Order: sequence, then C-alpha cells, then structure tokens
Amino acid sequence: MNPLTRRLFFERLRSINPHPTTELHYSTPFELLVAVVLSAQATDKGVNLATGRLFPVASTPQAILDLGEEGLREYIRTIGLYPSKAKNVIGLCRMLLDRHGGEVPSTREALEALPGVGRKTANVVLNTAFGQPAMAVDTHIFRVANRTGLAPGKTVRAVEDRLVKVIPKAFMQDAHHWLILHGRYTCTARSPKCGICPVCDLCDFKQKTAPCPAPARFPDVVQS
Repeated sequence: MNPLTRRLFFERLRSINPHPTTELHYSTPFELLVAVVLSAQATDKGVNLATGRLFPVASTPQAILDLGEEGLREYIRTIGLYPSKAKNVIGLCRMLLDRHGGEVPSTREALEALPGVGRKTANVVLNTAFGQPAMAVDTHIFRVANRTGLAPGKTVRAVEDRLVKVIPKAFMQDAHHWLILHGRYTCTARSPKCGICPVCDLCDFKQKTAPCPAPARFPDVVQS
C-alpha cells in the first residue's frame, strides 16, 4: 500500500467515525489501566460488566487495596484468568501508591514496571489516557494490517513498528481505535464484510467475500 492509499484509507475511516474511542468503560486513567489489564483474553463487554460492579465501590488504588485480593476476586470472577488478574491489580495498586503517589505514570518505562502491564497495555494507556502516538497491536489490528497491506509484518512488534512509521501524523492519535473497531466489526477473522467495507477498494486482500461498495459512498477528502 502506497502513502497516498494509506492516507485515503484513514480519511475513509475518519469520515464514518470522526471521534473513535475504546469500548472499555472508564472515567480516569487509573480506571482505564485496570480495565485494560483485566481485558487480556477477555471481551470488552465482559470487562465492562465486571468494572460496572467494581468501580462504583472501588475506583482508586487505595480503595482497591482496601478490598484485598480475595475481595477483588468477587468483583471480577466472571472474567477469564481472574485469580492472576486480581493479584496483578493489587500489585499495581500498591506500586502506584508506593512509587507514583497513587497516580498513573505517563511513561512507558514506568507503566511496564507495573505488575500485569506489558507493552500492549502500556501503549493503550499512553495513547488513550495521555494522547501519545503509541500503537497497541492486538489480534484485530495485526489481522487488518496484514490483510489490507497497510503494514504487513510477521510479528506483533514488526506490525507495531511499521504502523508507527507509515501512518500519517494527522491520523496517529486515533489510528489504534479505527483499526481495532474495523477489525472487530468489518474486517473480521472469518467472512470479512467486504461488501460494506469503506476501504474495500483500497485493500490488497485477494479473497474478497463480496464486491466492494461504490467508492462514491466514501468520498476521498485528502487534507494536508
């Protein structure tokens, strides 16, 4: 995919969703951090159900510490791997209080030092909570990047590095959300919905499941 096509790709996604955001429910950087840690190998819907019970009761590091690991488990037991996630959340709450005054740090190094926080989780928090140009690559984004030809790569890190390099700066802040939503609802793993895809005609995928919609439905407005 060449630079102009990439730009049109994101213009199309922006035209149908000008203000994308995560589907996880949160109101503070700390709530986002906890929700993302809980979301590993779980659905956003499932996490939202659990945090919808948890956050009204405990939405700060100290409040969750006060619940204790066993108490926290009761709120998140509907989520996969909840015992290890409870341990990690308690650990990160303790570290936030000990090292960061109870605040979520805004650097990758500090975030990745927290229990249960890897590169992908750190990228989500940096991008969504702090507006930094970070790209968290999950299975949806990995698939979209390779299938469309946007940023092919054999590993998650290779795709991340390629996306950061080739996405125009004007779109970088929202690119993670556009790509994950596109992969979740349109460019699905099985039977992608090519017939309603706004970037179908820009995509390199050879086994399209339906004719592309007319490009006129998605006007190309290239902005500087």
